[in-house]
Amino acid sequence: MISRSVQYFHTLRHLKVRQLLYQGYYRFRRLARFYGNGELPLSVERRGEVLELIPAISKYPSFNNGTFSFLNRSKLFGHNASQIDWEYGGHGKLWVYNLNYFDFLLQPGMERDVGLALIDSFMGGVHQGSVGLQAYPVSLRGINWIKFLSSHRVQRTNIDASLYGQYLVLLGNVEYHLLGNHLLENVFSLLYGALYFREAGWFMKSSRLLTQQLNEQILGDGGHFELSPMYHQILLDRLLDCVNLLQNNTCFSGQDVLLQFLQNKAVVMLGWLKTITFDDGRIPHFNDATDGIAPTSRQLFDYAFRLGFNPDALTPAFLNESGYRKHCGKGYACVVDVGALGASYIPGHAHADALGFVLDDHDKPLLVDTGTSTYELGSRRNEERGSAAHNTVVVNDLNSSDVWGGFRVGRRARVRVIKDSESVVRAEHDGYRGVGVVHCREWRFETDRIVLVDRLRGKVDKAEARFHFDYALTPEVVGTMVIAARVKLVFDGAERIELIRYQQAVGFNHTEKAWCTVVHFSDRLDTIIEVEC
Repeated sequence: MISRSVQYFHTLRHLKVRQLLYQGYYRFRRLARFYGNGELPLSVERRGEVLELIPAISKYPSFNNGTFSFLNRSKLFGHNASQIDWEYGGHGKLWVYNLNYFDFLLQPGMERDVGLALIDSFMGGVHQGSVGLQAYPVSLRGINWIKFLSSHRVQRTNIDASLYGQYLVLLGNVEYHLLGNHLLENVFSLLYGALYFREAGWFMKSSRLLTQQLNEQILGDGGHFELSPMYHQILLDRLLDCVNLLQNNTCFSGQDVLLQFLQNKAVVMLGWLKTITFDDGRIPHFNDATDGIAPTSRQLFDYAFRLGFNPDALTPAFLNESGYRKHCGKGYACVVDVGALGASYIPGHAHADALGFVLDDHDKPLLVDTGTSTYELGSRRNEERGSAAHNTVVVNDLNSSDVWGGFRVGRRARVRVIKDSESVVRAEHDGYRGVGVVHCREWRFETDRIVLVDRLRGKVDKAEARFHFDYALTPEVVGTMVIAARVKLVFDGAERIELIRYQQAVGFNHTEKAWCTVVHFSDRLDTIIEVEC
């Protein structure tokens, strides 16, 4: 058992000095405001300007006649918008954050008067210390309000005053203590606020930070550095929103330079998404990822087309820096993970999935990542981030990286790619160095099968390779084989093969019972995976 002090040490040592300084600063300031009665600006008189925008991607329906539904959980507050509790905590933190994002303003069929009543309700309920005044909800809500107001040509003094006050809160609480996708969301929103309120200073700040952060966060192959395909989709949607904004509204000098930069980043992100997406439009659920949260790849390609991009002409990315590799054979598509956890200083969405992989038969999932069903702290969150929840090798019931505390990572597996060719990928990681073991895995991609070779160096007390089948499949053990529908796994070196139940996440707060094959072995296991054509 790793001591908590050791976990903290290996977690904190990867953070940037800037993160630590802002963590301390924001905590001190909260205390100072609490004891000194310092107040955040809730309303500052300023006039906004309606923006011209082409149709963006509609949000998932989440509001219907007084009932809000997020993350597969619903709550009826009443049929009068004034009855909404914007601090409602009955369904967990992420649910109330979603309530405060205001995505429902952009769902199909949202009526003007209904949307305005919801905005009025929020303005009447917001107060010092509100969840809705945290920087991340302010960022998402700001864009949603501006899009809604602009699409309905609404100009109301009290709404503009509230929105301007919220942007002042955001400016004073930019998430430098977190960085990563949170900082990007802050800055995307600040760009919207800059054009809506014609604030040149905000534009300069957002332009500088967007250039800096996108250069850092978008890797050479186009992937987002937190290595979650779901968050890649979310951030690409926001990036396309900003292209939409700048293409259709001319307010500031230098705007064309920023637009060209954002367009170039969108092209490489679209290329990465085109490569990682399966034929039927699904994405692999590596790290924190699930369905029903981000726009689909098809929606993103269609949106890009409306903005003047040609998705059909995009060059699929050659996956490299993101650590993923994809190979398509006759009847199968396989994506493997031979990369690091992600950005070392923001690993909150990372899983202990070193040398994992997923397998499709092009239009149906076969071997899957178990996905993400919750962000709430607890055993379920820990299990979904652990090595045993992925298609990789588990040694001594340990995690290859020390995922803990819901969004923290202590010691991390260091992955080294040994061979990287069109037909063979071989890599190893030292995530089990604490017990003196190194895991080496090789994938040999052939026309109609994959040969998977696992080697363990060092003294091994217990080792098992895990293969998670999609919940629609029912595998059976036949001698040294496991057969399920169109896939057959043949094992050489197995000491024992068993089937166990697991919970596959198919959405937040939504799991399905599925089967996992657990293959016990000592130091070597050869697996032949055949998929019927």
